[in-house]
Amino acid sequence: MIEVTKKTVERAMLIALDTKEFSKETIEEHIEELEELASTAGAETIFKIIQSKRGIDPAFYIGKGKAEELAQLIELNEINIVIFDDDLTPVQVRNLEKLFNRKVIDRSGLILDIFASRAKTKEAKTQVELAQLQYMLPRLTRAWTHLSKQYGGIGTKGPGETQIETDRRLIRTRISLLKNKLEKIEAHRLTQSSGRKGFLRIAIAGYTNAGKSTLFNLLTEANVFAENKLFATLDSTTRALEIDETHKILISDTVGFIRKLPAHLIASFKSTLNEVRDADIILHVIDISHPYFEDHIKVVDETLKEFGSAEKRVIKVFNKVDIVSDKSLIDFVKNVYKESVIISASRGINISSLKSMLRNILNENVVEEKIELPLTASKKASQIHEYAEVLKTEYDDDKIQIIYRTSRENSEKIKKIIAH
Repeated sequence: MIEVTKKTVERAMLIALDTKEFSKETIEEHIEELEELASTAGAETIFKIIQSKRGIDPAFYIGKGKAEELAQLIELNEINIVIFDDDLTPVQVRNLEKLFNRKVIDRSGLILDIFASRAKTKEAKTQVELAQLQYMLPRLTRAWTHLSKQYGGIGTKGPGETQIETDRRLIRTRISLLKNKLEKIEAHRLTQSSGRKGFLRIAIAGYTNAGKSTLFNLLTEANVFAENKLFATLDSTTRALEIDETHKILISDTVGFIRKLPAHLIASFKSTLNEVRDADIILHVIDISHPYFEDHIKVVDETLKEFGSAEKRVIKVFNKVDIVSDKSLIDFVKNVYKESVIISASRGINISSLKSMLRNILNENVVEEKIELPLTASKKASQIHEYAEVLKTEYDDDKIQIIYRTSRENSEKIKKIIAH
């Protein structure tokens, strides 16, 4: 009989600091979200600790006295991982690990771990590895000697170099390699997107687990992985969507956002998140059933601002209405958020209203035009293909007649091309 070895579930203690910057309810919601992140990563939360303190202790984050008290609790309850809700400095991690004799990570490290386990494509894996190495670099201890076996190159600086210095150099070399790799991916993506300029482009964005991929699958009949977990999908996917017989748009599903998203992660996922930056319209999907959905809206709006997408036209799509029992909440959303629609992507409720809204936007933003060019202007004619969907081309004596459909923004660009 073959014995099946069960995967060991790590027993976790979660710690948040209450410095009175936020309300008690907000801090509690933050640590509840941290518990959900820990669960996604495969850990079982045994304790959730909120420490009230005026400021952050530079050596132990929560203060040495509280840390010593928790060390006993950790030992008695066989806790094997301690997770902090905020980023820790390398000094704090070293001091806490020495005192606890346990693995200590922060929210950023936890999110990076989840991304690493979820990455499936070559691009996602490259982006996550880059973010992880940039996160690890300042936190190096002697525990990182295994890197020399992975990446090679030891011995090129001579015998005077310490192991940590060697590891740092190896990581920097690997970071440089990964950055070059992502630059090539970005160049390839730009080449692909150049053929899409004639279409109105929509990006689906939102807080993680708001139902973005479920909505994307419903609209496009795609088969993007969707699961009721944080960060179920990391890769952006683009599909054509026919609103009706005459209107076609390109719609992209993107990675979810979350509060305190690691800066290294945002930077390394630049090529994926450019789908949001390059979109004409953003569908901001919101889980209306979540008690803190208004906080989630603020997090996403701030993140979009970071990408330079604050001026984009945004439609707020309030999802999961099928599990909302409080009808006054629906009235509140309708009154406060004007350009919005309330739906259930999982049950297909009110999707016709969303499509109708998109159709109206298309009618506002898409134009169909006809131009004439001399036969000698073949270069200009080819440039039109870059910015528009060419519907018809006719050659008449010494002229070319082109009928095309494009966005109003691209129409202005085409007019400038023709004028020069």
